[in-house]
Amino acid sequence: MAKKTTAARKLVGDRNWIASLCEALVTSDNMPTWEAATYLTENLFGEKPNLRLLTPINPHEATSQFLRRLYQPLVEAAARQVTLPSSATLHIFTDISLTGNSAVLVVLFPGHNRPQQLVLFDPAKAWDLVFPDAESFNGWADERYRRILHALRGALIDLQDDFLSPAA
Repeated sequence: MAKKTTAARKLVGDRNWIASLCEALVTSDNMPTWEAATYLTENLFGEKPNLRLLTPINPHEATSQFLRRLYQPLVEAAARQVTLPSSATLHIFTDISLTGNSAVLVVLFPGHNRPQQLVLFDPAKAWDLVFPDAESFNGWADERYRRILHALRGALIDLQDDFLSPAA
């Protein structure tokens, strides 16, 4: 197999999202480094479907945790690229389906009694989020990161317009 050129690699993105996910799991005290690496390896790579998410013990909770663990570092990275008002918070919500697409929603709560804004709605079959290699996962994660970042920038423009417009 031929090596990819530097330009081809740049198209996928510069971030190592697996390392970011692992770091997020460790720094949030969810698991030690070795366990985080094992968790990500077992859940991100291999055969479809990911049967670990469909265990009879508690599949809804396992799927919700998995999706939050995938999306939280992406949301945090995007939020660091924009200047959110100090009163603003971002929340991730999941609606889990064991037979079809689950939904991941990222919502901006701007504060000061401003209306919430949907930043991302991403339907995903969690058990099919299995990748052949790290590069394909990084491409998937980078695409979501860019969508979140773009939506946050748009939401901030709307917030600034709202703050600058005269009161009715």
